[in-house]
Amino acid sequence: MATLQQIREDLREIRYYYSRQTLFDAFSITIVQSSVLDKVARYNLALKNAPARLYCLYIALYVKNNTQKTLSYNWNCSVDYIKHLNKLLCNYLLSKV
Repeated sequence: MATLQQIREDLREIRYYYSRQTLFDAFSITIVQSSVLDKVARYNLALKNAPARLYCLYIALYVKNNTQKTLSYNWNCSVDYIKHLNKLLCNYLLSKV
């Protein structure tokens, strides 16, 4: 059973993967594929039926590698609201992963 701390660590690792995706893709041919790809697939599948705002938040923060501050500016809302949504996302993932 995952914990909230584990979900947050996984999300950080997923963010790192997407920030270096071309490197991972290029070397998965010559080196054994990283286990982070299994994690990415598991989380992406968990988000398949997520509420739209959590799905968009996941993409904006973890796939597109935005900070909460940048996202709050882009979405024209407060950083506290993004933090609130991120907590909802973590709790949602905790119930699905």
